[in-house]
Amino acid sequence: MKELELAQACGSGKGWTRLAYLDMSNATQNCPSGFRLYQSGGVRACGRNGNSGGCVSVHFPSNGISYSQICGRVTGYVFGSINALFTDVVTNAEGVTISHGPSQQHVWTLIAGHSESTNSSYSCPCNTGSSVSVPASIGNNYFCESGNPYSSNPSQILYTSDPLWDGQGCGGAEGPCCNVPGIPWFHRDY
Repeated sequence: MKELELAQACGSGKGWTRLAYLDMSNATQNCPSGFRLYQSGGVRACGRNGNSGGCVSVHFPSNGISYSQICGRVTGYVFGSINALFTDVVTNAEGVTISHGPSQQHVWTLIAGHSESTNSSYSCPCNTGSSVSVPASIGNNYFCESGNPYSSNPSQILYTSDPLWDGQGCGGAEGPCCNVPGIPWFHRDY
């Protein structure tokens, strides 16, 4: 069923090869090395260790398979305070950045915004009235959502009621963020 879903979402019907799959709803799955497991109310998610910034990465090899398109989806959750895009470089986006090749060419960025109900320098750039600029290195190749319905002082908890980057539950100022082509699937041609 997953291969059919992939082919339907990504187009072309055939010829897709799965390179990565991590289903954290399966209790037998572990987070990749270097990632921390977050759990709350039956939700399991992988993320970086701590709240001090930085990043953690995982490499999924293509094993020599040549490709001309990349397609997929990611489900995430907010933990604590999130800063969305806080500088002008792609490595400083809160969330998930997907790249490919030896030069780590940008594919897609899945940004976690500070709050779905307000605008600040840490909110999603797609929020109504947002003044947040998207770096040229990301362009239009991003999704952004916040799972935090509150306007300030987020708790240090895993916000599980509104999964990120699924195109649903975009309340308040975040409404336009769910109204983007393709969501929850990202797709790029190369």
